[in-house]
Amino acid sequence: MNQPINILLQTTIEPTENDWHIGRFSMLRDYLASLSTPDGAPMFNVTARDRDPLGAPDSVLSALDRSDYDELWLFAVDEGNGLDDVDRAGILRFRARGGGLMITRDHMDLGCSICDLGDIGAAHVFHSHNAGPSIPPPDDTDTPQIQWPNFHSGANGAAQRITAVPPVHPVMHDMESDTGTIRFLPAHPHEGAVIAPASAAHARVIATGHSLSSGQQFNIAVAFERSGTDGPAIAESTFHHFADYNWDPHRGSPDFVSETPVYDLPNSPAMASVHHYVRNMALWLAGRL
Repeated sequence: MNQPINILLQTTIEPTENDWHIGRFSMLRDYLASLSTPDGAPMFNVTARDRDPLGAPDSVLSALDRSDYDELWLFAVDEGNGLDDVDRAGILRFRARGGGLMITRDHMDLGCSICDLGDIGAAHVFHSHNAGPSIPPPDDTDTPQIQWPNFHSGANGAAQRITAVPPVHPVMHDMESDTGTIRFLPAHPHEGAVIAPASAAHARVIATGHSLSSGQQFNIAVAFERSGTDGPAIAESTFHHFADYNWDPHRGSPDFVSETPVYDLPNSPAMASVHHYVRNMALWLAGRL
């Protein structure tokens, strides 16, 4: 019998009430923890935490390779200082011993402490880091203080229609969908940018979205297949695909969120698509899908 998969959900900030602390990802935590195998055993053991105080390495991330975790889901919600070199080294050693990674961020430069996480860091393009020689104009023009990348997939609390890139990756399968693929994820007014780095032959875009502002197609997720001893990984365009506020805006947000939400997703059939996506991801990162 397979043992439960040990998942660490972690942010890159200290516990801070008026921010995207780990308590704002409780619906994801509770959903994964609720899943069981056909014989009734827990499918996942889930730990959720914020980082230790800044100024010293995080006690868990810096020694992640020596832990019992099978996966790290890292929500980079910092402004550039959320990881130090010792933390990044621990995460990279964790992947080198076969651990699975899901690394996500948000618009502009939010979460840019992940840039130096090897090829997975290179998959994340920010306004001032990993960007090309010229910075495109903002995609979302409704929040002018937020510069590119900020792809506008819809209001917080809405469902966005996404496209699985052929050949369909295991994470994107949904046999309950009319297409056999994941069709919906939570929307967000300004998603970040992810690419398949040219240096990573084993990486590819597996899902794309569509901007409601410009009509532009943008990348939702990049998957890195297991390679040698390196574990699998996913670079995701925004942590809002996993946040309580985007699954159900009644859960609230930090007070710096200014956009008006809608309340479509909680009672929508699209929520099943979201659940399939995170379940698939958790199983795939553990080598069980």
